[in-house]
Amino acid sequence: MNKMSTFWLCLGFSAQVLFSMRFFVQWIASEKAGKSVVPVVFWYLSILGSSLLLLYAIYRRDPVFIVGQSAGIFIYSRNLFLIYRGKRTSLAD
Repeated sequence: MNKMSTFWLCLGFSAQVLFSMRFFVQWIASEKAGKSVVPVVFWYLSILGSSLLLLYAIYRRDPVFIVGQSAGIFIYSRNLFLIYRGKRTSLAD
């Protein structure tokens, strides 16, 4: 395996770890709250992990993976937008 392949493989695994960490963050936050909650950091980990996975998918030239990760990034970003818009609206009231 050459150095470039090793780099992309490490990037892919690191991205998957970041993406998976969001579930642990959500689980811990829910346990602390005693109910199901989705902390804002869940969405940031989703965007970061998904973006890196998208780069890996592009490198691998995997169209299924590319479409899936691209759609996810849009959804995660939209959720953050809605969260911050809601906070601004509640501050204005």
